[in-house]
Formats: sequence, structure tokens, C-alpha cells
Amino acid sequence: MSLLDDLDGMLSSLSVKNNISREDMIKASVRRREAIVLKCGALATWTRPESTGRSPKDTVIVKRSSSEETIDWTSPNNLPVDEETFDMVWADILQVFKEADELFITDRLIGADPKYALPVRVVTDKALTALFTDNMFRPWSEEAARASIFKDRGFTLLASPDMKLDHTKYKGKLRENPEKKRTSNMMVGMDMDRNLGIVFGSAYGGSIKKLMFTVMNYMLPGEGILPIHCSANEGKDGDCALLLGLSGTGKTTLSADPSRALLGDDEHGWSDNGVANFENGCYAKLIDLSREKEPEIYSACFHDDDYLNHGSIIENAMVYPDGEFDLFDDAFTPNSRGSYPLRYLSNIKDSSVSGHPGTILFLTADANSVIPPVSKLTREQAMLWFLMGYTSKLAGTETGIKEPVSTFSRFFGQPFMPRVPEDYADLLGEKMDMHGTQVYLINTGWTGGPYGTGHRIDLPLTRKMVEACLTGEIEKSEMRKDPYFKVMVPVSCPGIEDSSMLDPGNTWENRADYEARARKLADEFAAYFQKAYGSQNISDEIAAECPGR
Repeated sequence: MSLLDDLDGMLSSLSVKNNISREDMIKASVRRREAIVLKCGALATWTRPESTGRSPKDTVIVKRSSSEETIDWTSPNNLPVDEETFDMVWADILQVFKEADELFITDRLIGADPKYALPVRVVTDKALTALFTDNMFRPWSEEAARASIFKDRGFTLLASPDMKLDHTKYKGKLRENPEKKRTSNMMVGMDMDRNLGIVFGSAYGGSIKKLMFTVMNYMLPGEGILPIHCSANEGKDGDCALLLGLSGTGKTTLSADPSRALLGDDEHGWSDNGVANFENGCYAKLIDLSREKEPEIYSACFHDDDYLNHGSIIENAMVYPDGEFDLFDDAFTPNSRGSYPLRYLSNIKDSSVSGHPGTILFLTADANSVIPPVSKLTREQAMLWFLMGYTSKLAGTETGIKEPVSTFSRFFGQPFMPRVPEDYADLLGEKMDMHGTQVYLINTGWTGGPYGTGHRIDLPLTRKMVEACLTGEIEKSEMRKDPYFKVMVPVSCPGIEDSSMLDPGNTWENRADYEARARKLADEFAAYFQKAYGSQNISDEIAAECPGR
């Protein structure tokens, strides 16, 4: 018998709530005390401390000879597990289900384009998890499911977020947890060959969301479709733009443009049909969120409605006994989240699909103040910066001095891109060629010197640069090649009165200091490229565009 046969046989004899209404999911979540109702009608929930974020060290992929060459096992996020261990955990979660008083099943789709919408069945012992899938995954459509290239390759995910594995059974099979001084008692596991997934012991909603998008990011390149961790929007003339960037680079802020309709803010696919959102909802960070600065997200999470209609899930935020909340309090976690359907936002494109992108923006927040505020990338440079996924983060020291720390995350989403890197980079180059897509690099970080000396580039200026890229006006400017990062930098930009700031060296008090800092960062690029891709099948033309080489 297969694992799915075992599942089907078990489900036939249990109390199963199969694709119940959204209202009934909300009722069950409250009845089962999995969440409480806030004054506004949204649901608030909390997890154990180990579930306030993803569990990357417990996120594993079954490794077998038939598919191992398609996955980059040199990436620190692709952790292998053998089929026997995966099957043991599958059996354990089925045993948990047998003892549960209720089970919940949702059938949904991943992907707004029917051509490659992935059918996903989630079986869980938690009503709130079922509601989360209703927020995040797209509604079931029999017609779309039949039209999909994945119609016979649907995915099944079992989730028991609050239960834990018996760690004594898995010594030598799962990782040893140094903090607990024992074997781990959780698994977020994927079997790409059998289209099966497990979330056992992780109550963070993102574990389910990101597992399914990792699966899509694995499956799509094999079909000639490029998965991209990005936001996407569309102008009034139907022009599509993609914005890629790591946390803190401004992806959400810059994609929320009142003149452009949002397709989605996190996961998309680029096929022969154009761009399509994977999701039905958003899973937004809530820490320091204010009604004034992010009115759309705030309203989506906290608008007033009857709780049976609301369904937004507020995860791990500070809530007081009277139902009030404080999004600026990170005592429990700085990673509080809000899950809500896209339809709760006002300026969206309902279909979540668009044509081929004319413009792609790579966002970086360079705290070194050496990356130009706006620059154009050639085809090979775009592939190189796609591979690198650079930004910088600020790390505090005990003395309070903070220095930028270079961060590289391949394809601006390393933990969720399991395939060998050329599969993604080559697809980007091919699609740029086919559709004439222009790629620009936008630095939303520092100007006038590094963090501690300079200041963050003003958001209105960044918006002017973004607008110039989207409209193509930036192409009217003369371009010069940056001596350290090889990108093409415009000498002027519409809306930027002081064009001297487009050359970051002009904004430093001492140009020699700028040059030293730029050389240092370029050398970091070269060192990371050699470490990550020195043994990979990356062309010499792309490698030659790496700074520092």
C-alpha cells in the first residue's frame, strides 16, 4: 500500500470536516480555543516560542537517486532526509490523526494561471490551520484543476502543528538539537517525487505557506516556468512589473503603488502566458505596523467586521485582556504576522494574472552606501545579481556600534529555491531575451556614507527612480559603467534635481573612503560567488560580471 492509501483508509473511519465553509472554519477555530476574537473581529493566536518563525534546520527534503541531481545539496537550506525517516513521520502523524477528535480537509490550488495551478489537499487536526490555507491558497476550481499540467500530480500535505514527535525514536535520523540536548521533535518535510509533505510540530503559519511554495519552486522550472519570490503589479496600460528584494529593502512599500494594481506581494510564476500569483492572500509582518504608514495592510488585518465574516489571523502579536493590541511591542517575538485574503486590499487585480513583465526591479538596501541608487543591468548582469540576491543587514555589537553585514540570498529567496542554481538563472535570461524585459537595480539603502554616517535614501526620491524605470524615461539618460560593480549608472533621472547623488561616491565626504568601502564590498561579492557557485555550472559570461572578479 502507498502512503496515500494508508491516509485514505484512515480518513474513511474518522470524523472529518471536508471542505467546510469559511464561516464554519472560523467557528471551529474559536470553539476549539485555537484563537480568540479581537474587538475588530479578527482572530488572534499564539504559538510556542519555537514556532514564532520558520524552522530551517528542521526543514528537509527526501533525497533519492532518481531526483538528487535536480536539487542543489550544497545549499545550506537543502537538508536531506531518507525515505524511511519520512515514512516513519508520516505513520506517526497518521496515528495522531486517529486519536484526534476532529480532522479538517481543504482542497485548494496554488497558482492563478490554470495552466499550472497545483492541486493541494491539506489534512490537519487544527481548524485554524484549515482557515490559514483558505486565506493563503486559491479557491478550488474543477475546471482549473482539469486544465493544469499538474492535474495528475496533485500534492498532499499533512499538518499537525501543535503535536510533537517522540524524539527518542528519531535519534540518528533527525538533527540533534543543541539547545534541548536531544533529537529534534519536529519536521517540515517534502517528498518531491511522491508529492507529499509533512508539517509536524511547527505551528508557525509560514511553515505551511513556504513548504508549498518551495514545492512550486521545485516543480515549475522542469516545465519551463520561472518561479520568482517577488511582488508584482500592473499599470493602467496593462504593463507588468516585478519587484524582488529581501526583508527591509522596501518590496512591499514600493509595490503598493496607488497607480498600479497589485497581483500579489510574495510568490509568482512567469510562464509562456505571462505572470501569475501563486497565492490567494498575504502573510504580512506586523511589528511596528501603523495605520498611518501602511493603511492597506492595517485595514486588511484589523478592519471591523463580524468575526464570522472576518477570518484574518493575527499571529503572535501583543494583545491585552481587553482586546486591544500593541504592534510595537516585540516582547514575545519581532516576527508577529497577519494572514488575510488579497481581496481585503483595495487596489488589486482580481485575476492575479498579467502579461510578460516589461520591467524587473532588484531591490537592495546597501548600508555601505556604495551601490548606486539606480542602475541598469545587462542580461548577464541580471542573471548574476539574481544569483547573488544581495542586501546588507545591520548587526549590533555589545558596545552598540553597528556595522553593515553583507547578506546574499540566491534569487532573493534562497531557503525556498531548492533546484540547482542554473535552472533559475538560465530561465531568467531566456525570458528576458524572449520578451525584451529590462532589469534595473534600485538601492533603497544609504547615501552620504555608510550606516552611522550617512542616511537612508529618501523614499520620495526612490519612488521617482522606480517611476523612471517603469516608464522607460531612465533610458533617455546617458549611462556610465560603475567601476566597482560594473552596472550601468544614469547620469540623470527625471524627478531627481541633484543628479550628482546618482554616483554614490559624490555623496561621501572623503572619496578615498568611498573607494575603499566599494572595493571591500566588491571583494565580498567575489568571495561569496566563488564559495556558492565555484563548482556550479555557471557560464563564464555571467561569472565575469561579478564585482571583484
